[in-house]
Amino acid sequence: MRIGLYPGTFDPVTLGHLDIIRRATVLVDRLVLGVAINRDKGPLFSLEERVAMIEIECRRVSEETGCEIVVHPFENLLINCAHDVGAQMIIRGLRAVADFEYEFQMVGMNRKLDDSVETVFLMAEAQHQAIASRLVKEIARLGGNASKFVTPHVYAALCDRFGQPKNSVSHRPEVVIAERGARG
Repeated sequence: MRIGLYPGTFDPVTLGHLDIIRRATVLVDRLVLGVAINRDKGPLFSLEERVAMIEIECRRVSEETGCEIVVHPFENLLINCAHDVGAQMIIRGLRAVADFEYEFQMVGMNRKLDDSVETVFLMAEAQHQAIASRLVKEIARLGGNASKFVTPHVYAALCDRFGQPKNSVSHRPEVVIAERGARG
């Protein structure tokens, strides 16, 4: 079984993330979405909220592609997370040259730690190259319409978080984000 690990903070999950997830399902039988805890980044959404959002958004992708998608929170080294989930490859999305510089360094370090785990880069589709969670949060925080960058469910969560009206959400599925403990 080919297992891939696509790590990120997914704070929040964007259409760019979902594009990479959908395309990664062609490469693997099981795709593990490693949701980084990373307390240093001070995420907008709690770990439980991010896990719930990505599970909701990936349910349909899994059904459509036939690829098993598993959400796995982690707080250790990425290479150790890859070992924990049995991944033979780490999948990373690239948007621009700036992403490549950082990712190039990470690949070098990960190869030194374990050269049996490959890193595969997927270029973001042109319509998603500018999307970054950081920018989506900033747009929402300042009252802008971030609905072009995320799904209706995630947009509703952003609006709720920042107290913004949801006037541009046409179909808002009612979803309760349940409290649950961090999974290892």
